[in-house]
Amino acid sequence: MYKEATLSVQITSIVQETEHVKKYILAPAKGNKLPRFSGGSHISTYLETANGLVVRQYSLTSHPDETSQYEIAVRLSEDSKGGSRFWHQSMKVGDSLHISYPKNHFPLSFKARHHVFYAAGIGITPFLSMMHELMTKGFSFELHYASKSKQNCPFYEFLTKHYSGQCHFYFSEENHRMSTSSLENHPIGTHVYFCGPESFIEQFLKAARDLGYPKKSVHQERFSPPQLKRVKPFKISLKSGKEIRVDKKQTLLDALLQQGLNVPYSCRVGRCGTCELPVSEGEIDHYDFFLSEDQQNAQNCILACVSRARSDKLVIEIE
Repeated sequence: MYKEATLSVQITSIVQETEHVKKYILAPAKGNKLPRFSGGSHISTYLETANGLVVRQYSLTSHPDETSQYEIAVRLSEDSKGGSRFWHQSMKVGDSLHISYPKNHFPLSFKARHHVFYAAGIGITPFLSMMHELMTKGFSFELHYASKSKQNCPFYEFLTKHYSGQCHFYFSEENHRMSTSSLENHPIGTHVYFCGPESFIEQFLKAARDLGYPKKSVHQERFSPPQLKRVKPFKISLKSGKEIRVDKKQTLLDALLQQGLNVPYSCRVGRCGTCELPVSEGEIDHYDFFLSEDQQNAQNCILACVSRARSDKLVIEIE
């Protein structure tokens, strides 16, 4: 039923953080401990709805050393395809569900002399466990956090209580907006981390590149796939000789899964590399954030969740 090993948990508490964000406490269903995780980790949640199984990924916001329970936060999306709406409208205290083991595609770099987190809206979530970990280990960090207002700022009270010396808030309703200019002031050896809407991440990534930040010092986590510049249908050919058409409105990964192929995947936004597949013929249009520039130029592998074909056909070396 599930694509990976899962843990059984029960919702023990729901807190309305802001008008659109709820915080959920998940405890082991059978009283056992949960696995420890590292700052920036996330879990997949498996929701059994009337319309079938809905799988969604959420950052763990609790302390990585806390193994008696996990905490996640879910923002109700205006264009929800079922995940956040189901969480907000149907999930109750006492409900049970399955979750994946924690994974981390957005880890801290402990080579950094100083860590700076840039968050917008619900983009705060991965940074909460990172800040817990850095504080515990005595590392230097600061947070720059943009939101519409104090009332709409998830975890505002928590952050001001526990990290008042490290937090900088920017509320647009007070005409106090976050800008990229603060990137100019960080000391050499700083690593910067971006999480929030696509436009926010792109703006700060470009600024960091223009200022000469080394690639290894810049980290990002995206909640949605990249916006594709070119979308056209294409065909793929498998080792078995089978040909599959990938329509304009579906990903290569979805086309493979629809045909019953057992393709591993995780993030679905092109950053974890789980769905990497070997390619022997055809020109690939890369949209992932996982492969290096040299790996993309080699044109011999593709991340099926986001990347497509620039040519009319790709030959993929899987059965």
